[in-house]
Amino acid sequence: MQTDLLLIDDSLTDLRLLMEMLAARQFKVSVAFDGAKGYQQAVLQRPALILLDVCMPGMDGFATCRHLKANPVTQMIPVIFLTAANALDERLGGFAVGAVDYIGKPFDENEVLARVGVHLRLMPKLAVEHAAASPLPPAMSRNNALVQAAQKIMADQIANPPSLEDLSRLLGTNRRRINHAFQECCGQPAFGWLREERLRQARNLVCQTDTPISLIGDLLGYSSPANFTRAFRERFGFAPRDLRCLVPSFDGAGSGAGETGRR
Repeated sequence: MQTDLLLIDDSLTDLRLLMEMLAARQFKVSVAFDGAKGYQQAVLQRPALILLDVCMPGMDGFATCRHLKANPVTQMIPVIFLTAANALDERLGGFAVGAVDYIGKPFDENEVLARVGVHLRLMPKLAVEHAAASPLPPAMSRNNALVQAAQKIMADQIANPPSLEDLSRLLGTNRRRINHAFQECCGQPAFGWLREERLRQARNLVCQTDTPISLIGDLLGYSSPANFTRAFRERFGFAPRDLRCLVPSFDGAGSGAGETGRR
């Protein structure tokens, strides 16, 4: 049976209140007591809407939301955060990780029903049907979702990425699990992937744009132009400036000189 709502909260009192409010309106409700189990239930049950507590031990609401939005099976499910805090920074942080709304604690029944109703009506009907009908992609294990969430965080902050410890905290897990997931999915640890991603972006910027070489290194977080040039040469066999000179031979300009330059 399709679950209308998934409630993820470590407070039995809050869960009981929400269930009473929603059951009275004939919603089909499922519950989870922590972020990790809530994420697993979301993948299996494909609810139409998730009410997610922000403050939970272990995997908190922000980390859970990052996992949900990194998995193609659950990324379209709207998430409403539940919180007793009114701080603007927390609310902005929730929207940044993909939440669509907030409901404040203590709960007001009219507000809960109004916000739930609005987002159920806004949720595209086809997206819900697709989520219910689509099988879980074979390759989308929990490790895949963790890796994709971590990759997004590091790519968004590529010039100044979080430490592995901070990354673990943001994702509600630990350093060992993150590196294990990256080894399984990418064949290298998390910061090995980041190093390759920086160089991949650097190559694209060198070959496809007129961005100054020194600025490319700075944009991608290298501490100095010399460090950038050294890392680039070790990876691609050319200094960035030399590779830029060969760009016509890479994009198929096809002159004899270009062919000679490749040999």
